Formats: sequence, C-alpha cells, structure tokens
Amino acid sequence: MEKQDSVQRFLELIRRSHRGKFKVYIGMSAGVGKTYRMLQEARQLLDAGVDVSIGYIETHGRTETEALVEGLPLVPRRRLFYKGKELEEMDTLGIINLHPEIVVVDELAHTNIEGSGNPKRWQDVMQILDAGISVISAVNIQHIEGLNEAVEKITGIEVRERVPDSVLAMADEVVNIDLTADELIGRLKAGKIYRPDKIAAALGNFFTQDNLLQLRELALKEVALRVEKKVENQMAEGDKVRHDKLLAVIDSSEKRARRVIRKTARMATHLNTSFTVLYIQSDREAADRIPLARQRYLMNNLNLAAELGGEIRRKHSNAPVETIVEFCREQKINIVCVGRPEFSLISLLKGAFGLRRLTGKLSRMNIDLFIFS
Repeated sequence: MEKQDSVQRFLELIRRSHRGKFKVYIGMSAGVGKTYRMLQEARQLLDAGVDVSIGYIETHGRTETEALVEGLPLVPRRRLFYKGKELEEMDTLGIINLHPEIVVVDELAHTNIEGSGNPKRWQDVMQILDAGISVISAVNIQHIEGLNEAVEKITGIEVRERVPDSVLAMADEVVNIDLTADELIGRLKAGKIYRPDKIAAALGNFFTQDNLLQLRELALKEVALRVEKKVENQMAEGDKVRHDKLLAVIDSSEKRARRVIRKTARMATHLNTSFTVLYIQSDREAADRIPLARQRYLMNNLNLAAELGGEIRRKHSNAPVETIVEFCREQKINIVCVGRPEFSLISLLKGAFGLRRLTGKLSRMNIDLFIFS
C-alpha cells in the first residue's frame, strides 16, 4: 500500500509540473477594464515572442477593446445550433490541438450552450490547464461562489453564473482591476460600458454608488486574501500539517444547507485549511421518502461542496448529536458549522434542545461550534 501511495504522489508531481500556469483578473463589476487589460497583456507577450492566442474574448461592442483585438492570433469559435439559432462557443479542443503557450479566455463564469463538452467555461479552462497550456482569464466579484449571498445582500440580485472558490485557489496569480465608484459611473455615463438605451436602468439598479463601494471592498478583500494564502502556502511548502479541521453538517434542505456550506468554505479559506461536509441521513430522510425536488436540492448542495473543495461524507443515523460527536472524534475535527435550528437540521437536531446537547458535548471536547443563520 505504501508503494502504491508513493507512485501516486510521484504521478501527481509529474502532472503538476506539466500543468499550465493560471492568471485571473478580478473586478468589482463589468466595465472596470479586465478584458482590456488581458488584451494589453496578450499584445505585450506577442511582442516579446511568446506564442499567445485568444481563445475567447467578449468586447461587448466597446470600440477601444475591439481595437486591441486586431492583429492578435484568434482560435476560431465553434458554431452550434441551439433552439433554432446559430450560436458561438469557445473551441476548447481546438485550443488544445493548436497548443499555444498561453491562451486568453474571457468570462470565466460563463455557462456553455447545452451539448458542449463541459457545462461551464471554468471547466474548459481546467481542461486547457491540464493540457499544459497557460491561461489568462477574468471574472467579476459577484460571480465567485463563496460570495454569492454577500453579493445578493448588497445588490438584491442572486447571480446564477458562478465560479467555485476552489478554482481561484488554483490560480498562480490573482490581480485586482480597480476603479473608484465615481470613475466607473463616469465610464458608464460616457457610454463605455453599455449601449445608451441601457445606461439609465444600470444607474438605477446595479451601478448605484452604494453597491459599487461595497462590491469594490469585496473585490479588494478577496484579492488580498488570495495573495495572502498564496504567500502562506509558499512559505509552508512541504508542510502538510493542518492545525484546523472544519466540519459542515447539513440536511437535504436547499438554501439552508447551501448557506452553511458556503460559509464553512469561506472560513476554511481564511484559515488556509480544508473542510468536510457531513450529510446525516435519518430514517425520515431515507432516499425513498424524500420528495424528488428535495433529492435534487441535496445533490446540488453536495456538488457545490465538491466544487468549493470540500470532502463529502454521508452517515445514516437517527442519533445525529452522537453521530456528529463521534465523527469529530474520529476525524480530529476542531470546528463544527451548522445552521440555526429554525433554519436547518430541524428533523435531525430537534430544534434548540438538540443544538444545546450538541453544544455541550462539543464544548467538553474543546471543539468550537459556529451557528450560521
């Protein structure tokens, strides 16, 4: 078994050394200049003799951006018919076959047309990186999975297209493209972001001064966090000891469980550690007794946990408090995250009484309990 583990570790080292480098530009919203900056960088690389191509770029009809595209090597897009319309998507296999040294891929959070090789563009990027091609990409702060609820609280909008935090954690370099709220609003009013007929609506909804100030703060903090974690990882390279182990306990509810998973993942990022998601299935939650819609919620949440980098474990038990405690003892967990009893784990913890029992038992084991609303 030890020989097999050694071989696996060696293969993983080889794969990592062959993998492309990954650079991500982050901005507080559309219009800050992420695409423009990527194209500027592509031109500089091309002038320096580097084999760089444009895998996918979205100019949104902006004259300055379109001017920068001219003369850059472009990988032709795939043409697909969907619901009677001819649409274009990035040609991931075409990029891999062409195999440039670096490829520029815009709109990392984009959802691909049904029938594409991967559901999401970030999955295409992972495939390209695995093929040994370096990628420069971009994403807005509102599309980061772990910040979804924070962004919804600021803007009142639930963003559907999202990139897992674990994808950003893989980036070799994360760069913030920063503008003040006044500068961005000025660009919007000057027609440099949207067409004239969309400007008034944008100013009254997403592009308010207050929204932009809060989103800018989120973007600055996110990039600072990613840089800090990258430095910490480099300093501790080779040291695999984790001082904190996090556990999120969920049931089959939708938003309630999703909230606990996201907040646990964010905490794990801040602590520079991993986390586990434990789904406890009681007799009441047996697969044949959960409505089909609730089963879909559960699978969506478990997929979310995996995308955010969590390990997923399942336990069948009608004694959730004891199961959680025993799991913590076995796995040496020292931080447990659950939802408030009126929001989550109702059938498992039986409300506040079960939560008090769990709190007492974990306290005696010196395990911290975080209750998320």
